[in-house]
Amino acid sequence: MPPTTLKFLKANGVARIVLARPEVRNAFDEATIAELTDAFRAAAADASLRAVVLSGDGPTFCAGADARWMKRAGELDEAASRADARKLAALFEAFDAVPCTTFVLARGAALGGGAGLAAAADVVIAEEGCRFGFTEVRLGIIPAVISSFAIRAIGPRAARRYFATGELFDAARAKELGLVSEVVPAGAADARIDAILAQLLAVGPQASREAKKLVGEVATRGYPEVLDFCAGRIAAIRRTAEAQEGLAAFLEKREPSWKDGA
Repeated sequence: MPPTTLKFLKANGVARIVLARPEVRNAFDEATIAELTDAFRAAAADASLRAVVLSGDGPTFCAGADARWMKRAGELDEAASRADARKLAALFEAFDAVPCTTFVLARGAALGGGAGLAAAADVVIAEEGCRFGFTEVRLGIIPAVISSFAIRAIGPRAARRYFATGELFDAARAKELGLVSEVVPAGAADARIDAILAQLLAVGPQASREAKKLVGEVATRGYPEVLDFCAGRIAAIRRTAEAQEGLAAFLEKREPSWKDGA
């Protein structure tokens, strides 16, 4: 069955996933969670993809959890409530696990789980006027499921403030905190993402995935283990056919075979 709460479009190695519940500011409910998780897992399994771009239909990227769904979930018994929460956690895990570069286009607002999606993405382009916030406490709940991604993005000290206060902050502040990569004028985010995609599509496809994977692998290792690990990774990668083609193309002053028009 085709999804009913989002749109999934694929062209030229880029998957574009669009949250499509503008009437509720693209808030999550059970159906959205299931369909978005499936979309992320499908993207992760597609070796031809170079990037995933997540955006929202209408003026708002994502207002987080649908309060009606959260209230229903809160009325479940403990086991059922935990199982329901685990499904939401799986959504963020699936987005974080996509091996190619992931983008979020944030306009209007990215609140609660919407801010969590921004935290889990590799690149976030936010338009001026977009508001961010970990607003769960305003509803008497906490940002538990998204906390690991948010803390990784903004750090523990900022998380202590913004998790506890639920206050809103603008795109410029989100960039200062590390939640946003770039801030652009209203209406300019699509063009900016396309410009970055052009750069991404010009590099080695497998090298790009391996470079993203490297960040996570290095971040979890300490010195001196990391030095030996990194030496092993470059020793393996530079022997691949893609690396040999890239090096040969540079030396021969030509475009590599993976680049458009080569």
